[in-house]
Amino acid sequence: MKAGQWLTLVREQSPLVHNMTNVVVTNFVANGLLAVGASPVMAYAKEEVSDMVRLARALVLNIGTLNETDVEAMIIAGKAANEVNIPVIFDPVGAGATAYRTKTAQRILQEVNVSILRGNASEIASVAGEQVRTKGVDAGDVQGDVVHVAKKAAHAFRCAVVVTGKDDIVTDGERVTIVSNGDAMLTKVTGTGCLLSAVLGAFASVGENVIESSVAALAYYGVAAEKAAKHAKAPGAFQFAFLNALYETTAEEVDTYARIRGE
Repeated sequence: MKAGQWLTLVREQSPLVHNMTNVVVTNFVANGLLAVGASPVMAYAKEEVSDMVRLARALVLNIGTLNETDVEAMIIAGKAANEVNIPVIFDPVGAGATAYRTKTAQRILQEVNVSILRGNASEIASVAGEQVRTKGVDAGDVQGDVVHVAKKAAHAFRCAVVVTGKDDIVTDGERVTIVSNGDAMLTKVTGTGCLLSAVLGAFASVGENVIESSVAALAYYGVAAEKAAKHAKAPGAFQFAFLNALYETTAEEVDTYARIRGE
């Protein structure tokens, strides 16, 4: 199935995506999912997350603003998602920045069967036990080959791994696909990585192949960013232009401009 077809399915089905994301990006993620064509819900209370998951088509876990109460709720939600067989997308924001953050990410990966692990190179390296230098929750320097790190993480956690950067890497531990769409302006707006994790959830919810759905989501997201950057040269303008581009980008544009290659 072509990348554009995945986008068409999302817009036809408008899947409900349950997001347990961080407080910095909640509004942006919700609006972004609506622009894509999905339906967002944000529920965090441990008393209801299990019930909410059962109404959703995908669950997205994001530890950007970390606290113990939310972690417990995430694990409850993740186990409920596993019970009803809906994809779980995990974004280990800032893994490697502190020991607590890294251990929490590893705990979630141990207790929840994750379908897609999405992060920058330093975050994925940290949860996989590789050496890394991290500054805050931003990407740090990874020692070693990033594709090797991605494959190692995929084998360790038995899931698809998406490593985002200038070129995005998607692997199941054996096959590797590179998506080269996107624009540097994405790094100038808080929450674009978090929204991407939610978009990966929306795409994963409408099909069975999480590798193929991830590649399609990355291509679509990158094409929309390129489209927005043509009209917006500053972060504030880009944020609004990007939301508009997510809404306006067509399946045909994705298939025309996607830069995808296997390795």
